Amino acid sequence: MLKFRLTLRTQIFMMIGALLLSACGAAEPNLTPTLAFSADEIRTQAVGTFSSDLTATAFAAPTNTPVPTLTPAPTIAAPATSTGGIALGSTAPAATASCYGLSFVSDVSIPDNTPVTVGQSFTKTWKVKNSGSCAWDAGFKFAFTGGDAMGGTTYTVPATVAAGAVTDISVAMTAPNKTGTIRGNWRMSTASGQFFGDEVYVQVVIGGGAAATNTSAPATSSTSTTAPSTSTSTTP
Repeated sequence: MLKFRLTLRTQIFMMIGALLLSACGAAEPNLTPTLAFSADEIRTQAVGTFSSDLTATAFAAPTNTPVPTLTPAPTIAAPATSTGGIALGSTAPAATASCYGLSFVSDVSIPDNTPVTVGQSFTKTWKVKNSGSCAWDAGFKFAFTGGDAMGGTTYTVPATVAAGAVTDISVAMTAPNKTGTIRGNWRMSTASGQFFGDEVYVQVVIGGGAAATNTSAPATSSTSTTAPSTSTSTTP
């Protein structure tokens, strides 16, 4: 019985002590931090950290790459301006001989449809007028332009022919070896080949009939101031 009472008392005292301890609360913890490293170790770590930060910053910064030198673009010439209706890139035509002119006056020899025989030689002479405002210079060409040349060659003007003057132009020819009506066209040009004025012609009939007249006249040119006469041989 006594043992029971002592045990009960012990338990009661233990319960009271527990209540008192809970009422008073646990002891306050020590708020003073304990340093795990010395001051020298902290300074060493700080210096190492700062050096690492500088190295990382250097790698992160962009490389100072030099700017490439810009080569100036080639200058492109402005396209030529088109004038006078001439397309760009095309060659302008030669200037026209606007002040030159030639008008047919008459047939001096071998009028139209003169009968000749095969192989017959003759000289065709035209009377023409310088109907332009400019003189014909020595060296101008009276040349074949179409049809049958009948052996005729280009005639070169030997001397200046003044504007308004009348002149005879003669070309030696030979009837070709064929029959029928044969025609050849001729025209005056500058020394550089610019044709101008009327295109005149010679027309013969081969295959019988009387011989052509004035077949031995030399191929010459002469000038005169006579008034132009009418002609039945007109430019076609």
